[in-house]
Amino acid sequence: MQDDQQYIKGRGAQFNPGNRFAAKHYTQEEGIDLWEQTDKIETQIFLDKSKTIINKVVSADVPLELSANPYQGCEHGCIYCYARNTHEYWGYSAGLDFETKIIAKTNAPELLRKTFEKKGYQAKVLSFSMNTDCYQPVERKLKITRQLLEICLEYKHPVNILTKNALVLRDIDILTEMHKYRLVHVSTSITAADDSLRKVLEPRTSTIATRLKIVAACAAAGIPTGIMFAPIIPGLNDADMFEVLQRAREAGAFWAGYTIVRLNGAIEAIFRDWLEKNFPDKTEKVWHMIQDCHGGKVSDSRTGIRMRGEGKIAEMIRSQFKLYCHKLGLNKESHPHNLDDFKVPFKGGQMSLF
Repeated sequence: MQDDQQYIKGRGAQFNPGNRFAAKHYTQEEGIDLWEQTDKIETQIFLDKSKTIINKVVSADVPLELSANPYQGCEHGCIYCYARNTHEYWGYSAGLDFETKIIAKTNAPELLRKTFEKKGYQAKVLSFSMNTDCYQPVERKLKITRQLLEICLEYKHPVNILTKNALVLRDIDILTEMHKYRLVHVSTSITAADDSLRKVLEPRTSTIATRLKIVAACAAAGIPTGIMFAPIIPGLNDADMFEVLQRAREAGAFWAGYTIVRLNGAIEAIFRDWLEKNFPDKTEKVWHMIQDCHGGKVSDSRTGIRMRGEGKIAEMIRSQFKLYCHKLGLNKESHPHNLDDFKVPFKGGQMSLF
């Protein structure tokens, strides 16, 4: 396991790899002063005025149409997060920068309202947290996600939420009201059966038990809810699949999904470093099993394959997941969103008649 003298506790990535878009970057030699500063690496919040808030989802691998991300970067620090690479577009590293330099889109509510009021806009399901978690710690203070949900309720716009943070239950009042119009699904991602793995894999996320409470609370309110067992890291968390699915079903989940880990771009080096420091005895086994799922590589961008993998291990995972879901009664119900009630609220006043 990790050497406590040389490990940045509470963070996923343990270093900053170079930014592929930067002409220059610096490196810091281990042993000079980095490890003396490990307890002083604080999260920085940068307020940004964005130009857009809604993105069209064009990937054939993701059955979504629209997404919104009020934050860039994520303090949760999940070591495997595919969104790490997007932080390079902002001039930062996909490593420690991704989880310590958070960009908050403070004008997101204004942008969302303007988008909804554009002539010809047609409502489609808007998914939150498809890149970074909309309920990460900074949301507790800034409440940007809550404001976005209030607008979605006002305009009767359908929403999907996926989160690893129990902060979502703060907004159960809005979510319950949205559910009256069949406007919302709320799900959580669970990657392990116990917190010993979660603490190093996803260091600043809610506990497994707390995430199951998200499912239970939403189910109790009648809100359609489910989980993503994702990503599956063969040799590390794949054996937890049945227990996670069973506990989620018992909590009230009606659906479940999964992906297999893929280590594109800078994530490859970040994850390998993390793996060697936390599971040195398993490093080579896990690495080779990931490669087995991606044609001999750890990264994969092939449409139709990149999310689920291929090969014997990927096929075994696929078969097990299908069997477990059938046994537990998952993925048998359908709860479509209401797309018909979207409308721009009447503003009132005499001038609005002309």
